[in-house]
Amino acid sequence: MKALLAATLQSGDYVGFTFFIGSMAMLAATVFFFLEMKSVDEKWRTSLLVSGLITFIAAVHYYYMRDYWIQNGTSPTEFRYIDWILTVPLMCVEFYLILKAFGAKIGLLWKMIAYSLWMLVTGYLGETVFRDSSAIWGAISTLGYLGIFYEVWFGSAKQLSKNSNDPILQRAFNTLAWFILVGWAIYPIGYMAIETDGILSGVLSPSSLDIIYNIGDAINKIGFGLVIYSLAVSKTASPAKA
Repeated sequence: MKALLAATLQSGDYVGFTFFIGSMAMLAATVFFFLEMKSVDEKWRTSLLVSGLITFIAAVHYYYMRDYWIQNGTSPTEFRYIDWILTVPLMCVEFYLILKAFGAKIGLLWKMIAYSLWMLVTGYLGETVFRDSSAIWGAISTLGYLGIFYEVWFGSAKQLSKNSNDPILQRAFNTLAWFILVGWAIYPIGYMAIETDGILSGVLSPSSLDIIYNIGDAINKIGFGLVIYSLAVSKTASPAKA
């Protein structure tokens, strides 16, 4: 523990730099989301609270991931998956929270959480425990992602958004859906590059992957929260709508 606390960034360590920036950015976003809870209508405060929890959890893990990288020079895979297994389900919860006023049932919440846990647990097994069959586990993990993708692009969540007839909600929902499609694409790409027999094996170095993951995490998690914040502020300014 003392060694971890004594860890310092070295000049030219761009991976460590992105870990540090990620930690600070997530912490700053957390403070912002928590402070702004008082400026939105009460019905939207839980959504902002969850956004703040997502970035807070990530900030703590990024602090430890930075020190792990500095001490070992290897990707902190376990720390990263611990972070994801807490934050990704919370990001899925946001869809339920913003759609709750428009008829979302508790079943949508548990379905989204189940898809995310399936995706992360099987992905972790393929990346660590069963590396020799990582491609198979990657395919199994993708089923969870496809479940989330289907719900927000074609499934019940999408239908609730369309049926709301609320342009503010629809814009926010569609932006979050694009985060799922485009922003989350970096994770399967990284997985395929890590696989020993993956399509992209050897294309990217482990350090490059960590930089991509770090930047992607910051954009996805903070960006997700900012969309929720924008929705909450807009709806607070137009209280006549749900």
